[in-house]
Amino acid sequence: MNFKNCLKMPIEIERKFLVRDQSFKKESSEHYRIVQGFLNKNPHRTVRVRRLKDHGKLTIKGMSSEDGLSRFEWETMLGLQEADDLLKLCEPGIIDKIRYVIPQGELTIEVDEFFGENSGLILAEIELPSTDTVYNRPVWLGSEVTGDIRYYNSYLSENPFNKWV
Repeated sequence: MNFKNCLKMPIEIERKFLVRDQSFKKESSEHYRIVQGFLNKNPHRTVRVRRLKDHGKLTIKGMSSEDGLSRFEWETMLGLQEADDLLKLCEPGIIDKIRYVIPQGELTIEVDEFFGENSGLILAEIELPSTDTVYNRPVWLGSEVTGDIRYYNSYLSENPFNKWV
């Protein structure tokens, strides 16, 4: 029996964009801080730890599809102490950001404003139920960077935005 075929893998489908300006903040229904580190940055199985709101999360992501639109994602909730303990084990390059949640009908756009060595970078992500889902594109949404690994958090943790040439 092939174990790989027995797994029903949850697939994340999302598009990622640069953000033109700060006007998205007026549309935000909530915002919160995220502190994130990586236990493993291998592109075949990235393992991250997050501390957000009143809990933590452990997430495992698989390799992205060729177009960067989808990949396996599994996550589980952690207590704050568990998240803090695991963050101490993470590789160098902790990500610190504020996430803004912007409702868009049935969908949600999440905008991340980065701090520290990634300050000045603002990225938006929209998770979609399918690759052909139609969505509204707010005027503050800039160039699409879906599939550009430079905008993956794991890449930013090793190659901060402020050190790009």
